[in-house]
Amino acid sequence: MASNLPGTVRQFGVALRALLVFTVVLGIAYPLVMTGVSQLVFHGNANGSIVKVNGKEVASDLIGQAYTMDSGKKDDKGDAIMVADPKWFQTRPSAASYDGKASAASQYGPNNPDLLQLINDRRNEIAQLEGVDPALVPPDAVTASGSGLDPAISPAYAALQINRVARERGLSVQQVQQLVKENTKGRTLGFLGEPTVNVVTLNAALAAS
Repeated sequence: MASNLPGTVRQFGVALRALLVFTVVLGIAYPLVMTGVSQLVFHGNANGSIVKVNGKEVASDLIGQAYTMDSGKKDDKGDAIMVADPKWFQTRPSAASYDGKASAASQYGPNNPDLLQLINDRRNEIAQLEGVDPALVPPDAVTASGSGLDPAISPAYAALQINRVARERGLSVQQVQQLVKENTKGRTLGFLGEPTVNVVTLNAALAAS
């Protein structure tokens, strides 16, 4: 036993030195370098992509929000029934009520009668809000995203809302169209995905206008 002690001690010393080196390199140096690079190159993203209005932090452009108001009515549980606020652009429905801690889809299948009824109800509500035929309501206006937190809508859904927002805010249609254009993102790398309009940044621009 005693003859093996020096070798054991040496192995322990090597392991300890390796532990210290890897701790310094991977536990301290690497995180500091990555944090520094992200702050320099991707400052906004690294800090949560925060949206500010008049210097006040109001949202993250990565997470959608519900732009609603109290309808003055109560549901069966006595809770206030919220409806779309006509002064704001509306985003996609959310199965998680835009709760960042509960990101989820509804898990309904495409032929689920509850989902079909929900889509039909949403289509009629949006058509009434915008004053258009239900057939003109685009698909993303009535279907939730997989995460339930998507802040983006299609340019078609944004265009459908321009007249209503302009009227409610006393702005010209051209002013609102310009804001939509400024908050429209094209396809990734020019060919991946579809163009989208970020409702969070768009509504922040409206609030600041």
